[in-house]
Amino acid sequence: MGLTSMIATLTGRGSQTYPPGPRLPTYVQSVLYLKYREWFLPSLARSFGDVFSLRVPPYADDLVVFAAPNAIGEIFRAHPSKLHAGEGNQILGFVMGEHSVLLADEDAHRRVRGLLMPAFNGAALRGYRSMITELAHAEAASWKPGHDTSILQAMNRLTLDIIITVVFGVTDPETKAELVRRLDAIINIPPAIFVGFIFPRLQRIPPWKGFADNQARIDAILYREIRSRRAATDLHDRTDVLSRLIRVEADTDEPLTDAELRDQLISLLLAGHETTAAALAWTLWELARNAELQATARAAALDGDEKYLEAVLKEGMRRHTVIVSTARKLTQPTVIDGHRLPEGTVVNTSILLAHNDPRNHPQPEEFRPDRFLGANPAPNTWLPFGGGVRRCLGAGFALTEGTIILSEILTRWELTTTRDREQPYVRNITTVPKHNAVLRLTPLESRRNQ
Repeated sequence: MGLTSMIATLTGRGSQTYPPGPRLPTYVQSVLYLKYREWFLPSLARSFGDVFSLRVPPYADDLVVFAAPNAIGEIFRAHPSKLHAGEGNQILGFVMGEHSVLLADEDAHRRVRGLLMPAFNGAALRGYRSMITELAHAEAASWKPGHDTSILQAMNRLTLDIIITVVFGVTDPETKAELVRRLDAIINIPPAIFVGFIFPRLQRIPPWKGFADNQARIDAILYREIRSRRAATDLHDRTDVLSRLIRVEADTDEPLTDAELRDQLISLLLAGHETTAAALAWTLWELARNAELQATARAAALDGDEKYLEAVLKEGMRRHTVIVSTARKLTQPTVIDGHRLPEGTVVNTSILLAHNDPRNHPQPEEFRPDRFLGANPAPNTWLPFGGGVRRCLGAGFALTEGTIILSEILTRWELTTTRDREQPYVRNITTVPKHNAVLRLTPLESRRNQ
C-alpha cells in the first residue's frame, strides 16, 4: 500500500474536536509538511477534502488546514483579536525579532503597520521605479552570452540589492556587500540550526555559534545605520524606508525605539526579497520553456505593456506557490467553516491548494498568463500576498519590481532551458527551484543576425 493510500484509510487523531487528518507519527507529519509539502498537502486534500488536521511541531502542535475560498475568506475577515497572525508566525521570531510587523498582533500590529504603509503607497512606488530600473538593467547587462546562468541566484542577488537600497538607502559598496553576504547566511539556514533556538546553550558551540555571531554582526550594522540616520541633516530629502520611518515617527506620540526599528528593517530585508526572487525565477523558467509565450511577453516589454508583464508574474506566482500558507492562532474557541476549534489551534489558509484547485483555476498545471487579463480571479483563490488586515504591505512593491525586472531581461535576452524539468525545493519557508532555474542566455541582437 502506498503512503497516499494509507493516509486515505486513516480518519483523524481520535478527537471529535478537530477535522480528520492522518494518524502518522507527529515527527513524520512535521517532516512531510515542512520539507515535502508540494506532494504531501495535495495528497491529504485528495484523502480528506478541503479541511484537515495536522500535528507539525515546531510550526504548530495542532494545525487545521483550510483550502476552500469561503473558509479562507472567513479567516481573513475574522476580528484580529480572535485570530493572532503574529502568534501563528512565532517560528520566525528568532530572526525577525519580537517587534516585527510579521509577529505583532492587535494594537501593536496596527501601530507598526500604520507607520510602514506610507513607504509602500502609490507615490512611494513611483519614486522607487528609476532605482529599480537602474539596478535591474545593470544586473541583466552583466550576464554573459551563451552561458548557463542560475536565474535563482541572479534574482536573489538583484532583489536583495534592490531591497537594501530601498530600505536603507545604503550606497557604500563595502556596507552593502557585507549585508548581502551576511543576510544570505540567514536565508540559507540549515535545518539543524533551528535546534539552537530551542536549546539556547547550543549557541555557544559551532555551528550554532557561527550563526549567532553572524546575527550579532548584522544587528551591529543595522544599529549603526539607525544611529547615523537619526543624526542626518538631510532626512527630508531621503526616500529610503528607514528615513521615512524616522521622519514619520517624529510626528507620533510613540516613536519607534532602535530595537523596534531594527526588527522592522530585518523583516523588510528578508521578506522583501527572497519571495520575489523565487517568484521571478519560476516565472522566467516558465517563459524559457514556452517560446511563444516568451515572444508575447517580450513584445509586451518592448511596447511598455506592464499589464501583460504583471499578468505573467501573477501566473508565475500562482503556478509555483512560493509561500504555501498563512497562519492564525485562535485566542478563543472559534467556529470556522462549521468546525468549532479550541483556543490555541493554528488555522492555516492553504495558498498552495487554492492555487492548484481546478475549481479555482481550470487546468491549473498549465502556465496561462491570460487568467489575469480582463478580470480578477474569484476572491480568495489567488493569495500570494495573503489577505485581510495582514495582507503583505509590499504587494504593490513586489509587482512593480517584478514587472520592471522582467522587462529589462526580456528586452535584452532570449532564454532557453538547460534541463527538461525543474522541481520545487523547500528552503526554510519558501519554495524555490531545486536546480536553481539554470537558463541559457542568447543576446537578442545575436538572434536577429542569424
